Amino acid sequence: MSSGITRDVLAWAASAWLSLTVPTWADELGPICPDRPGKGTSPCTLAAGHAQLELGLGDESFQRRAGVTTDSGNAGAVLAKYGVSDHWDVEAGMALYQFQRVHDASGTATASGVGDMFLHAKYNPLSGNGPFAFVLDPYIKLPTAGGGLGNGAVEGGLVAPMSYDLGAGWSLAMTPEVDALLNASGSGHHANLVDVIGLGKSFGPLSLGAEIWTDQNLDPAGSVSQYSFDLDAAWLIGNDTQLDGGVNLGLNRATPDLEIYFGISRRF
Repeated sequence: MSSGITRDVLAWAASAWLSLTVPTWADELGPICPDRPGKGTSPCTLAAGHAQLELGLGDESFQRRAGVTTDSGNAGAVLAKYGVSDHWDVEAGMALYQFQRVHDASGTATASGVGDMFLHAKYNPLSGNGPFAFVLDPYIKLPTAGGGLGNGAVEGGLVAPMSYDLGAGWSLAMTPEVDALLNASGSGHHANLVDVIGLGKSFGPLSLGAEIWTDQNLDPAGSVSQYSFDLDAAWLIGNDTQLDGGVNLGLNRATPDLEIYFGISRRF
């Protein structure tokens, strides 16, 4: 057989092999599983050797209390992930730009800059074959935010997202979280307790969700309780890209009245 024919045969064999195996790999990975949308965290880790980028394109909240209007949000909130093994991934996230505007009868005060950095190491102890999913997600916050946007403290906590597949496209999820936050006095730390309970329904590539969120900040200087009712939607483009958006509605005076956000996630 001539060398030209041999090259043609080898090229054809390589092409046929790729056409058979690449779709299989894509199918084995399943749809992308980002931590957005919603305030909960997805109970999944990224497959080994893969990277994922989740980008909040815009996020803004509004609150008006006793003549004081507070408008805050961010753009370019990035969460980068890498799958270390079948059960572990590592993650780093921060807002590349965040802002806050407070307006009252005396005028307007503004602050803007980068946000704090959050480092995660997610561990998935389950095989992922059953209807129940569970992940342990310890994190640490590094104080990279500028003046007026952060408290300048190293803080951390543990998130334990879980979900149950109810069948027929329905799912029930919960994301309990405990944080160790700096006291308002600047000395010592206190517990901050968070939980999100959500119900989701998928319609092919479209997923809709509703959540109840609560945050109990147990600062010795005075506890603060926040509650919200949240709605979100996500659209899958293939298995590796997701577009999303959501609306969060405050349920008490300590919580922003309205928050609107949208973003995109991509697995590589």
